[in-house]
Amino acid sequence: MIRIFLTGYMGAGKTTLGKAFAREMKVPFIDLDWYIEERFHKSIRELFAERGEASFRELERNMLHEVGEFEDVIISTGGGTPCFFDNMEYMNVHGQTVFLDVHPDILFRRLRVAKQQRPILQGKTDDELRAFIVEALDKRVPFYSQARYRFDGGHLESRGQIAESVRQLRALLGL
Repeated sequence: MIRIFLTGYMGAGKTTLGKAFAREMKVPFIDLDWYIEERFHKSIRELFAERGEASFRELERNMLHEVGEFEDVIISTGGGTPCFFDNMEYMNVHGQTVFLDVHPDILFRRLRVAKQQRPILQGKTDDELRAFIVEALDKRVPFYSQARYRFDGGHLESRGQIAESVRQLRALLGL
């Protein structure tokens, strides 16, 4: 049985690597944010705005526990998921956890071009965006670091790099 949770900051490549890895392993891929949106027929942004952060994080934990019971699956968590409640402990108990560690400069480069798709980043200057990433990582890395495995997510720019990362992740996990 395969159950792998991918964690890390937004732009770390959880979805990119997760989809490719799931294809390689011939198992389903679940992006927790997409799963929540599908279940509630609303965007994460709408749910967050309607419920507030505390209520959203509770809903997110419940959905994590739901998908955490699925077998033979690769799950990409939201960037904040590991940082609330006992979510990291839950994931460590129920599957293999991988922290996609990416240097802030690479995250900046990736998120800079994706600002329009990420409401929390819209309107930020380059300096504000860089500071936002560094500050968020300072708070979140202690949670991400509780994952069983740490994996360099900085090499996911081309199909070749993605394929090599899949090979390396498979070796790391012994699959």
